[in-house]
Amino acid sequence: MDTKIGSLDTCKPANNVVCCPSNGSVCTIQNSVPSTVLNSSDATLGRHLARRLVQIGVTDVFTVPGDFNLTLLDHLIAEPALNNIGCCNELNAGYAADGYARSRGVGACVVTFTVGGLSVLNAIAGAYSENLPLICIVGGPNSNDYGTNRILHHTIGLPDFSQELRCFQTVTCFQAVVNNLEDAHELIDTAISTALKESKPVYISISCNLPGIPHPTFSRDPVPFSLSPKVSNPHGLEAAVEAAAHFLNKAVKPVLVGGPKMRVAKACDAFVELADACGYALAVMPSAKGLVPEHHPHFIGTYWGAVSTAFCAEIVESADAYLFAGPIFNDYSSVGYSLLLKREKAIIVQPDRVTIGNGPTFGCVLMKDFLQALSKRVNNNTTAYENYHRIFVPEGQPLKSEPKEPLRVNILFQHIQKMLSNQTAVIAETGDSWFNCQKLKLPKGCGYEFQMQYGSIGWSVGATLGYAQAVPAKRVIACIGDGSFQVTAQDISTMIRCGQKTIIFLINNGGYTIEVEIHDGPYNVIKNWNYTALVDAIHNGEGKCWTTKVRCEEELVEAIETATEAKKDCLCFIEVIAHKDDTSKELLEWGSRVSAANSRPPNPQ
Repeated sequence: MDTKIGSLDTCKPANNVVCCPSNGSVCTIQNSVPSTVLNSSDATLGRHLARRLVQIGVTDVFTVPGDFNLTLLDHLIAEPALNNIGCCNELNAGYAADGYARSRGVGACVVTFTVGGLSVLNAIAGAYSENLPLICIVGGPNSNDYGTNRILHHTIGLPDFSQELRCFQTVTCFQAVVNNLEDAHELIDTAISTALKESKPVYISISCNLPGIPHPTFSRDPVPFSLSPKVSNPHGLEAAVEAAAHFLNKAVKPVLVGGPKMRVAKACDAFVELADACGYALAVMPSAKGLVPEHHPHFIGTYWGAVSTAFCAEIVESADAYLFAGPIFNDYSSVGYSLLLKREKAIIVQPDRVTIGNGPTFGCVLMKDFLQALSKRVNNNTTAYENYHRIFVPEGQPLKSEPKEPLRVNILFQHIQKMLSNQTAVIAETGDSWFNCQKLKLPKGCGYEFQMQYGSIGWSVGATLGYAQAVPAKRVIACIGDGSFQVTAQDISTMIRCGQKTIIFLINNGGYTIEVEIHDGPYNVIKNWNYTALVDAIHNGEGKCWTTKVRCEEELVEAIETATEAKKDCLCFIEVIAHKDDTSKELLEWGSRVSAANSRPPNPQ
């Protein structure tokens, strides 16, 4: 099984391995070769946490200082392999850890008690919805204050300190409140290992007076985690594969559709292996874009109901059998519950469960194992792809712009397409960029991320910061609407301070365009900013940053040339002036269907 997370080999035990058995407890397997003995100044809770983060692949931690976490930050930054990335606010620190985890496999942020914790909560909820392992560390109250009936600052004025903990319980898979040194080692290791095993965020609160105190449990360098891999029930696996092979082999024109949970199941390669073996037409759901190579010979595009890639929906919905690997069918991905799919034709493969038609269902079957085994049992059938190839008509090009004609968004994305390579990654903000970026054809090795399940406006600024920090070899291209940018703009500052070379296309069309198409009103119009002047003010002559406004294709071409050549070592911020009604046709269709779903009258009582 593939059990690598970040840069950590979680399968092969090392000397003095900290092992996480299947019951979730943490134990230590002693070996005759001891780990490194530490000086007392290094044998502290804070240094142990720092070394653990580095071990699992986190070399950058996104922080906002506050009086409860300052000592902890001292000990984190004392770790040579761990960089402190100070963010402008906690929400962006959380979004940055989210973006970092999408590339590295795990991310981490550090904030202060309650005022910081409740501020970062929204980003942690988004990471939970997207199955991202994220370590959220909070500097907590002095250990002596627990149980004293005292009222502390940064709280809601009650002597009960558990409000923050209760808020995190629904958006994390494990919560550790570390307020004594005796069990600190166990709690920290259990929390981090649980995040890796469950691929979900965890919460660790550390009392502010504990990080710098030496303790015998931290006297040796922590040994790497060895996480017990999940395994399939072999009898269930064989039964599921036999039933699925029979179901698919009797179909005339079956298809494959990849979904977003392939990431958490670590089944992307297995899905491609199945696609190679079966010859079916291959599509992805919108939130799985980037998980499947788009240069695959049978790739037919994004299946998104009425707003699918051209000719993709027709092939998928007319198939007599479809295998969905890791799907999420919510109101957005189903375009207001309007997909023309029939359950009896579907095989639904979730990370640990397979359902065939209206039944049967096979539990304890891992997606990766199932897809690999199925690839050896299915017959090659290219009928659906041949049908696609038969009806496919190449997309037309946007109308050529007249000289100095106001720039159209479809022209913008035509030029963004030409920028993509294996050295780039695309971050798409919630809004019309969802739809325009879906139409980009990703070359081999080009990264792609967006947040569809949670859809938090403003996510992309922090996520761009985190993703770029995680993969400095790639140049991130972020497509952000003006409304979203206004929510989280401050951490452009952090990008500049970190020397990042991202290219940001700020699409200025005067409002929340995606919400206009769902339900219009005066609240969707925002105050226009001078965005380039704002970024110039943030830049303030410190670091490398270049900004420009473009109003026509000629200016866009010149700006892209500058950003990719003369200013290739700078953060490049390109403000694109667009008409407020210049939206993709997919957004118009999707918005009307989601609006209809939102406005359904109550069922009769």
